[in-house]
Order: sequence, then C-alpha cells, then structure tokens
Amino acid sequence: MSTMNAMKKSWIALALGVGLVALPVAAFADAHAEVTTAAEHAGFSAASKTLLMAHTHLHHTLNCLVGPKGHGFDTKAANPCAELGNGAIPDTTDAHAKRQLEHIAYRVRKAIGNHHLATVKKDAERIEAELKDVK
Repeated sequence: MSTMNAMKKSWIALALGVGLVALPVAAFADAHAEVTTAAEHAGFSAASKTLLMAHTHLHHTLNCLVGPKGHGFDTKAANPCAELGNGAIPDTTDAHAKRQLEHIAYRVRKAIGNHHLATVKKDAERIEAELKDVK
C-alpha cells in the first residue's frame, strides 16, 4: 500500500472518529438502560424510610422515563439517565413498549402526588416490577 493511500485511510478514520465524538447523546440513546435505571430508582423509592426520599426517587424514575422535554420532568431533581439518552419514552422505538412506559409514567406522576408513605412505597414497588417487565 502506498504512503498516500495509508494517509488517506488515516484521515478518513480520524474524520469518522471526530464525527462520532461530535454526535449528540441521542445518537447513542439506550432506552433499555434508561428503563433499567428507572426501575432501580423505583426500587429505591419502595425502600425509602421517609416520604421525601420516596418522592425524590420517584422523580428520578420519572426523569429517566420522560426525559428533559417530557411531561412531569423535574429540573430540580437529579436525572440519573442524563448520559443515557433523551428519556426511555422518547428513545423507545417499539410502539407497545412505549405505551407501557407512558402508562407507567402516568402512575409515577400519580404516586408523586400521594402523601401517604405506605401507599407511595407500595406503588413504587409495583412500578419497579412493571418496569422490569417492559420488553
């Protein structure tokens, strides 16, 4: 191989590499990881000792599901899925799974509005199980 061809290939490889680095997070969206993280935080909510912590982890769950542009996203709460994509719902391509996640997000918003710790924890436990079942 000539030196010129080797240089061309090196420049092409470099350009492709730079292009991948410049792509937004959405290009690497990982809906499965977002759902897994949402389930994990629902589990943290179910195990919480206080209503504040139960609600905090449900906000994290919702943020992972809906993403920064979604209904109920809380900018004051952490988004543990920020580096994974734009939210499980917008990043999911399967229509059935998207409907499941939208229903679960509705239930999370409802649980956040509840002020009885035992009920919130029970709801969070169900939400965690439902998220683990999303295909």
